[in-house]
Amino acid sequence: MVLNIPGLVVVVILYLVILCIGIWAAWRNRKRGGMKRSDIIMVARRDIGFLLGAFTITATWVGGGYINGSAEAVYAPGLGLIWTQAPWCLAIGVIFTGLFIAEKMRDASYVTMLDPLQYKLGKKMGALMFLPALCGDVFWAASILSALGGTLAVILDVDVKLSVIVSSCISIFYTLAGGLYSVAYTDVIQLLCMFAGLWLCIPFAMTHPAVTDITITSHSIENITGWMGKWEPEHGWEWFDLMVALTAGAVPWQVYYQRVLACKNPKTAKSLSILSAVGFLILTVPPVLIGAIAASTNWNETSYGLPEPSERNQSSLILPLVMRHLTPVPVAIIGLGAVSSAVMSSTDSITLSSASMFSHNVYQKLLRPQASDREIVWVIRCAIVVIGSLACIIALTATSVYGLFVLCVDVVFVTLTPQIVCVLFLDVNTYGSLPAFFIGLILRIGGGEPSFNMEPFIRYPGGKSFPFRTFAASTSLATLLIGSYVARFLFARKYIRAKFDIFDCRLAENGRSRFPDKGSEDYRVGAEEFDSSDDKAASKL
Repeated sequence: MVLNIPGLVVVVILYLVILCIGIWAAWRNRKRGGMKRSDIIMVARRDIGFLLGAFTITATWVGGGYINGSAEAVYAPGLGLIWTQAPWCLAIGVIFTGLFIAEKMRDASYVTMLDPLQYKLGKKMGALMFLPALCGDVFWAASILSALGGTLAVILDVDVKLSVIVSSCISIFYTLAGGLYSVAYTDVIQLLCMFAGLWLCIPFAMTHPAVTDITITSHSIENITGWMGKWEPEHGWEWFDLMVALTAGAVPWQVYYQRVLACKNPKTAKSLSILSAVGFLILTVPPVLIGAIAASTNWNETSYGLPEPSERNQSSLILPLVMRHLTPVPVAIIGLGAVSSAVMSSTDSITLSSASMFSHNVYQKLLRPQASDREIVWVIRCAIVVIGSLACIIALTATSVYGLFVLCVDVVFVTLTPQIVCVLFLDVNTYGSLPAFFIGLILRIGGGEPSFNMEPFIRYPGGKSFPFRTFAASTSLATLLIGSYVARFLFARKYIRAKFDIFDCRLAENGRSRFPDKGSEDYRVGAEEFDSSDDKAASKL
């Protein structure tokens, strides 16, 4: 194995540029003052404008897991473009969130997506919701780092573990330096590198002598399945289940709301959400084409040789393999810069989002309401290091980039999507929320998880074809609504006395949960009012 010195130099320069931009952004905004340091880290003074917001939201969604995973799914035998649902499903989910949720969240001036959950369901229940959000973030970050490790190993011939660890450390460092400002400003250069690098690789790879015209190989020929994939009616429910999970699973992501809540106004938040969905759909085209090119390649006519990548269990590395073996070395190095940029643009955002939720909704709200701003800042920094390290550890053991990427969306779809949607639009309470959370979680885990070699312990009818993800989320939603209604009815009619209201929902006083309606005086909670340790806004109800 020979180290690719020019490629290594390019990657080092790219990392240094990103690191310097992150530090500069931190220095530039630290001098301005006028807001608590912890709030600056989490919501960047709420002054993210249209241009910067468009770059940072798009770059956040389009990570290494998104790019490498899309190429892997198109190429992998048994999948193909038909089963590469994540890109367009996430786009629909983000558009839906932007149209109906983003403006409402920004209008209320929340700090994290868990704020409305804590405000309506109580501090403890809101803090419990942090756990699935954390799992989703960690799996997502792990898929991204795993993608980068494989790419660096293929193109530069460097050790996978070393590349993952170094990339994690750099991302953690500049996120520590400046919080959301550093992340947002570095997203600009990362998105530009990503766009240029990926598109540059396409014409070189597509015109390689070993590659057959992808229009010819798109559909099945005799016993060879084309890269479009093969539709089999017996797997229709499984396809539908993944589609629903990926679409609705795009709703509850703090990494997205962190930017929405940092926008200058609610209308900007709404517009940027829709624009970002269009942006990352456009950025999906290059990896899809690369997957199609890989499926159309006679690998025996390349320096890679036989057996093919799928036969060597290297489908997750298909994007860097195409760059290395089907493009000139300088082009492959530039393409590597694109993947590296995609990884850094999402990893920093994910670690910051989970750290923000932990420090604000768990530590400050539940554990230490009297904590000073300086203490909260240090909690954020420690959480960034811990969460980034955890993602790094999982990335070192991952086998499928696309599998991890889908899993992270799957987790939040079942546990968080019903909770957030109902809290924002319906009158629900903790008596419905708590059982709904655990029922949904058990039903989902009961279906098993191939990414962790976990066998199902609930035998659903139809086996793998049964839409158990949708079933788990639907059951959780029904439990949430029915449980909330029953509790509200029993307390309002005084069948249960107020002293037995163990979750302090105050249902016996007014028959409604403590979350205010949009038209009420208490609707505009605001960060300062909601941050009060005694939940003054809630007590008014």
